[in-house]
Parts: sequence; structure tokens; C-alpha cells
Amino acid sequence: MNDTLNSKLERLRAGLRALGSTLVAYSGGVDSALVMVVAHQELGERSLACIGVSPSYPTREMRDAIKLAELLNVPYRLIDTQEHLDPNYAANLSDRCYFCKTELHDQLQALAQAEGWGAIVDGNNASDLGDYRPGMTAAREHGVHSPLLEAGITKAEVRELAQTLGLPVWDKPAMACLSSRVPHGTPITPELLRQIESAEDVLVALGFRQFRVRHHDTIARIELPAEDLPTALDQRETIVAGIKAAGYRFVALDLAGFRSGSLNATNGHTSSIELVIGDR
Repeated sequence: MNDTLNSKLERLRAGLRALGSTLVAYSGGVDSALVMVVAHQELGERSLACIGVSPSYPTREMRDAIKLAELLNVPYRLIDTQEHLDPNYAANLSDRCYFCKTELHDQLQALAQAEGWGAIVDGNNASDLGDYRPGMTAAREHGVHSPLLEAGITKAEVRELAQTLGLPVWDKPAMACLSSRVPHGTPITPELLRQIESAEDVLVALGFRQFRVRHHDTIARIELPAEDLPTALDQRETIVAGIKAAGYRFVALDLAGFRSGSLNATNGHTSSIELVIGDR
């Protein structure tokens, strides 16, 4: 670790210590995991990892988040959120994340006030500033701190620090919520999210690490990194059978490969070439 990154890590530590006690909005991803671990190192029992549980959060991700917290002996708590009951969230417009984070931070704020926690922190980092992130607006409105961002730590530096600190998730692919698989304007329901989760579980069981199953009515459009496409074709029958069992009629393998946020393009009527690997 170079001197610049070491200096940023010390700023992160100092910033967390200054908060006195914290609730960490923790999802199991590398960003919030790094904040969780450093907060625990600096504050001990005065830091609590909070895992927001809702239909949009894959069960497999929740299990992994719990497993990591327990492995590292970090105190954690499950926080039930009900964003799917908010009509603004369920409408699934481009600002959907604002209402999701509003629900989460309402819950965390109430917990902080009830139990006397000094601050709420999240895992936003310096690389997030260039993106459209309505969820960050909700966090700012609730007074949530972003210690990685405040220390100037980028996504690449998060991974380097996580590896240096021995976190097993240092190279974990980013995993957005299940609602991100649904085109804007298609209503979000718990039943739809369960269908998508069941379809993605098929890919998890086959060993794929980075993927999305995008929902298009009766079509499941699979996005995988280009290097994984041949493996997917080799597993064609298993994938088709599993995803059809989840409730889809057609299964399509997107030849453009994995792209984070690709539904933003399809909302603008830009389509990619797809290979249908199962129908009827």
C-alpha cells in the first residue's frame, strides 16, 4: 500500500472515530464491508452493522453478508424495510432508488434515536460522484455520512484496502438490488422480485459470479461477461430448464455481455443483439 492510500486509510479511521458511535448501512458488498470492518476496529461495540432486508435484497446476498459479519466477529442486526409498499417505489420510475434509501434511512434514523447511536454511515465512495444516484440524495437528506467518500477513497482503492485488510469480499462483483433488473415503468412487486431471484439462483448454482437476469415480461435476458458466454452455452439445457421453472417462457443470452445499468439503455429504445437459447 502506497503512502497516499495509507494516508486515506488513516483519514477513514479518524473520521469514524470522530463519530463516536455508528450504525453502518451494510449490504455485504466490498464498499460497506470495508466501512463495517474499519468502524469495528476503531469503535468496537460502539459500531453496529445493519442489514436492510426486503424483497429486493437477494436472500443469497443476505446470507453472505451475515456470514462475513460473523466471520469477522462484527455485531450486526437485520432491519426489515418495506419500500415495496411505497407507491412511489413500486411505480419503478428513474428515481426509484431515492424511495428505497429513504425507507432504509428512516428505519436507521429511528433506531439511532431510540438507542442513542451517534451517526449513520454508508459505503458510498469517491467513484460514485459521477453517477446518477438518487439514493445518495436520500442519504444526504437524512444526515448519513459517507466515510469512504469523505476520505477520498475510490472504488479501486476500496478493493485494494479490502485485500490488504484480508477481507474475502475484496474482489466480489458489484450486485445491485433485484429491482434494477426491471425496466423503468414496469411495476415492482414482491412476486416479480422472487421470480427474478429464482432465475438468478440458477446461475449461482452453476458457479457464475457476475451476472444479471433482466426481466422483459415473458423473457429472461441473461447478461454475463463475454468470457463466460461459452460456459453458458455448454450449460444451455440446465439454464433453460431452471429459468423456465422460475416462470419465464423464453430465455435469451445477451451477446453484448454484462453491462451494469444496461436497462437504462433499453429504456431509451437501444437494444443489443441477443441469442435465444430456449423458448416455448
